[in-house]
Amino acid sequence: MTDERLRYLNLLAEKYPTVRALSREIINLTAILNLPKGTEHFMSDIHGEFEAFCHILNNCSGVIREKVDMLYRDTMTHEERKEICTLIYYPKEKLSRLRREGRLSEPWYRETIGRLIEIARTLSSKYTRSKVRKAMPEDYSYILDELLHVQKDEDDNQVRYHSIILDTIIDIDAEDFLISLSGLIKRLAVDHLHIVGDIFDRGESAEKIIDLLLRHHSLDIEWGNHDILWMGAACGSKACIANVVRNSIKYNTLKTLENGYGISLRDLVIFAEKTYPSLPPMKAALKAITILQFKLEGQVIMRNPEFEMNDRLLLDKLDLQNGTLNCGGKVFNINDTDFPTLNCDNPCKLTEDETAVIESLRLSFINSVPLKKHITFLYDKGSMYKKYNSNLLYHGCVPLKEDGSLDEVVFCSQKLSGKALFDFADKRARHAFFDKHKNLFDIDFMWYLWCGRKSPLCGRNIKTFERYFVDDETAWHEEKNPYYRYYEQEKTCLMILKEFGLDSEMSHIINGHTPVITVKGELPIRAGGRLLVIDGGFCRDYHQKTGIAGYTLICNSHGLRLKAHKPFESVEKALSYNKDIHSSSEIVETEPRRVMVADTDNGERIKREINDLRELLEKYRTGEIKQRG
Repeated sequence: MTDERLRYLNLLAEKYPTVRALSREIINLTAILNLPKGTEHFMSDIHGEFEAFCHILNNCSGVIREKVDMLYRDTMTHEERKEICTLIYYPKEKLSRLRREGRLSEPWYRETIGRLIEIARTLSSKYTRSKVRKAMPEDYSYILDELLHVQKDEDDNQVRYHSIILDTIIDIDAEDFLISLSGLIKRLAVDHLHIVGDIFDRGESAEKIIDLLLRHHSLDIEWGNHDILWMGAACGSKACIANVVRNSIKYNTLKTLENGYGISLRDLVIFAEKTYPSLPPMKAALKAITILQFKLEGQVIMRNPEFEMNDRLLLDKLDLQNGTLNCGGKVFNINDTDFPTLNCDNPCKLTEDETAVIESLRLSFINSVPLKKHITFLYDKGSMYKKYNSNLLYHGCVPLKEDGSLDEVVFCSQKLSGKALFDFADKRARHAFFDKHKNLFDIDFMWYLWCGRKSPLCGRNIKTFERYFVDDETAWHEEKNPYYRYYEQEKTCLMILKEFGLDSEMSHIINGHTPVITVKGELPIRAGGRLLVIDGGFCRDYHQKTGIAGYTLICNSHGLRLKAHKPFESVEKALSYNKDIHSSSEIVETEPRRVMVADTDNGERIKREINDLRELLEKYRTGEIKQRG
């Protein structure tokens, strides 16, 4: 045995000082290995749609409704089951409404609490009693533990005991208890949450979504290109800041920018009104920040030739006198020739006023306390990709060549492809935010990750300039990385999984970023089930285009189920009419045997821990390490 190993076992002995303590822990961990794995919930491309996100988080993509139907299909009407689901999703709001309607009474409380206890008991069956106890709200943990573990005896002493507990709860504060119990049910329904990118932009409440995620018990986040854009803005990237502000004005999400993060647009609006006096204030602001964006992006492109994005330098391709743009060897008419801040000799140079505006915005972004808190959370819980229980999660793409092989890029004199490119991007993104002495390349690279043609978070040639200034839609076509053709093939997905060190028959790629256009017959299940695209269009603007309102994925001990969701109307309708999101479920994969904790990543960790404990136990028995108690 090495000295290092002996030191480790002696440290372990401090935690388990006796054979009895060791034996107890080995027994406990071995029992955990034989429990069913917890439910994983996958969501992607939320895009600021707080109410829809909150509802799907509350109903766990229909898991709670399924449990209620399973338990009470024969004893409750359809409307009664819908109402108890709404109570679990929105307990405070639903209780307030029921109180106004005069429907709360001692019998109602007794019956409802009994049913919720039964639901919680069913959901808790796959966890240890210790884990369930830790999930309980502290104020009611003892009471809930007692009620969840009723044991009948011949004299019904336990039944009377629990009846007295219920009497006391109803007498003192039944509503608070119901709220806590509803929270426990939602906590037990999903063991771990995966957010596969794009919390920000388009919807108006991204900051509320992150506030909600901050309180979640167990989650990971795979950064999306819209997330990295905001992260880049918080790092001080002026090109990212201009994009964030433009998106916020364009999609009318200024509440997030101004109210959520305290970013003032005052200087921009004043400058815009002076520069474009014929336009309404916000249209002028949109035009002003758009021109600023193109100038700042041009500077980034010229500073970083390795980005290979010179074809995006278009300001010098404008012929304002003739009203045309020379782009890709073609000449297009432009719809606007009023560019008073454009210096034809140096198109990417900012005027003094533009410099002052963008610097004012930069200071607002880097000094915003709530933004810093949220971006720090994204770094703490997030990454470019995640390997979890044999699945590979990433938002965008693995850049491929035209022949389907891994494409290679060169950054910082390093040849990068596949996993190495993802790891490089993750490292540079962290340097951009956490390093005290900012490296300009790292700051610029955050912008590249947002929109670079070979960025793992983007993978397409974004034509923002053409969409703004060219009415001819033939100029708008955005070429996608070959990945988006080849990911239909199982051999490509197997190649990517192997590249990331995954070759299990249980392995899948969980992908977001590109909405699945169901109305055109597109399917979210690709490559014979090896790849699942779960961006079905959470964003309201996509509903008509996609035909649905988002996909989510449930992975439990029985297998994988994909959920397609109809649009969420409102919390008000959910409370008034017990309207849930209608979700259709498609079984992607059913496991031949139930997946246990022993089959998971956590199971592998527990097995290693058991081996360490058994080694220490042997040292105790041989006397090589002395018991401490």
